[in-house]
Amino acid sequence: MRNETSQVNTGLLNAGSTVPQVLALVGGAGSGSNFDLQTKRSKLGVGYTKVINSRMQLAVDLKTEEKKGSRLFGIGMNCPTVYDPTCLGTTGISVGWATLMLPESVDSNHSQIDVRLSYALEKLRFSVGYYGSFYRNANASLNPVVAGNLYNPVGTLLPVSAGLLGYLNQAVALPPDNQSHQLDVSGNYNFTDKTRGTFKLAYSTASQDDGFVVASLPGTTSLGGRVNTSLVQLGVTSRPMPKLSLLADVRYLNKDDQTPILAYNLVGVTPYTNQQLSNQKTSTKLQANWQFSPDYRGSLGLDYALIDRGVFTPTSAVAGITALRETTEETGLRAELRRRMSENLSGAISLSSSKRDGSTWLKDTSGLGVSPVTNLADPALVNGIFMPNLADRQRDKIKIHADWMPNKDWSVQFSAEEGTDKYSSPSVYGLKDTRMNQLSVDWSYAVSFRLQLNGYASTGVQTFNQSRYAGYNLAFDNSNTSFGLGFTAKPNNQLELGGSLSFVDDVSKYAQSLDGTADAYTVASLAASGGLPDITFRQTALKLFGKYALDKKSAVRVDLVHQNSTYNDWAWGYNGVPYTYSDGTTLGQKSGQNVNFIGVTYIYQLP
Repeated sequence: MRNETSQVNTGLLNAGSTVPQVLALVGGAGSGSNFDLQTKRSKLGVGYTKVINSRMQLAVDLKTEEKKGSRLFGIGMNCPTVYDPTCLGTTGISVGWATLMLPESVDSNHSQIDVRLSYALEKLRFSVGYYGSFYRNANASLNPVVAGNLYNPVGTLLPVSAGLLGYLNQAVALPPDNQSHQLDVSGNYNFTDKTRGTFKLAYSTASQDDGFVVASLPGTTSLGGRVNTSLVQLGVTSRPMPKLSLLADVRYLNKDDQTPILAYNLVGVTPYTNQQLSNQKTSTKLQANWQFSPDYRGSLGLDYALIDRGVFTPTSAVAGITALRETTEETGLRAELRRRMSENLSGAISLSSSKRDGSTWLKDTSGLGVSPVTNLADPALVNGIFMPNLADRQRDKIKIHADWMPNKDWSVQFSAEEGTDKYSSPSVYGLKDTRMNQLSVDWSYAVSFRLQLNGYASTGVQTFNQSRYAGYNLAFDNSNTSFGLGFTAKPNNQLELGGSLSFVDDVSKYAQSLDGTADAYTVASLAASGGLPDITFRQTALKLFGKYALDKKSAVRVDLVHQNSTYNDWAWGYNGVPYTYSDGTTLGQKSGQNVNFIGVTYIYQLP
């Protein structure tokens, strides 16, 4: 059972069903009744493994999960729009935009099957597998019934403009039924006692052909979505010399989008189609390791990645971003030096650097298709929006690692790393650079043959610096500190016990500043508000398990989990004032939440 961390107060009728009725709260925001959003998951799984003979093994895994309940969802519309003259903006006598909280009615099932046959020869080991995924949703759509009055932004109850009311009463599609199938073969082959090859070949097809709630086009009953994916992965490892070891790996992934292209949308009065999102990804990894001496070992590696997104569908259109790229390439170098400093202490330092660039930018034409950018100084580009995953990037990273084993019972690992990313695009806005650092320690201690202890602690900071419109500069800092303690014990040959206690403290800070282009209103607004407040998340989790062997073939396992979480997010309320929707529904935040779980598993090994 999962309960939403926010508290809903609403006047909705049939909340959590597929036909919610929206009635404005005449008593004002927060004068309704509380409604708890929760989803319940029921899982059932069966696993079977059969050793057919000394060379062959069959494994079958079946899982099904049913989910029921309701979760946070909603709709919104902002008038006016040039496409509908009846959709008027907000005036003194009518409401022209609205947001409504409409809980999604959840009633779905996800079933999976995984079958694998493994076979071993003298030099060749391989397995053939099938994986199937089947998602079924009993609720095809949400069908709201919205009354004629809603609140405007200053809290006055007014009639809704006729055009807006029509949009708010439209059916909303929910996640459709879909399925996927995959066949694969993987394994390895020993060419010699010093050279081994690995391989994986896979083909999958995913489809979504659930019927539309309302026919989008005459004669079109479903999307007919289909994506076929092919994977080829080959690798080889070799030790041609006692001091030299080599590794090479290449991976090719081809996603072929076969979804039919149809004109679902309009740009002005011009219809445009959906976009086929095929792509090809090729990655290569080369690495050489050299043992300089019994105490020193070095590694040098080369990485290459190419993403080809194919030709943009010429009958489609792009909006919301300034430009796209057809291909991006990234090349990286890695180096590591490892040293054994004593019998019980060893360490390593590694450096990595990579650079990503891409093909010519393709800009929005304010119509169908895209066109190549010929002038990077174009004001539309300089002030544009570019996706960080398509921008040029320089990535550098350093990591130090140490292993310490003071005796046969103790094991301790230390790690420290720092990295930077620098982004470049034609725009003066957007993500400019990021930085991260992290320190961690892991340890384990064997108290005795039947009792082991373990633990960890880590702290890290990640920073995103970006320039935004109207002279804003934002430095987003996320700091995370966590630690945990655990144990495993075996009091006797039949009983096994274990548990862990962990704590996480995560803080997000939004440091805002202004540059010389900020206007007087922006300066005054930031000075008055002080900028965005921090977001803090803390969680303490206790996990315990016990496993008891009934006999040689069967056992029972019991799992107990308790989590206590606190969270404050100003997106849904600040200083005790909750977010308010247009019908007076409020979404207040529960600062604390407790989760308890108990699971019982019966294990039986077939002969």
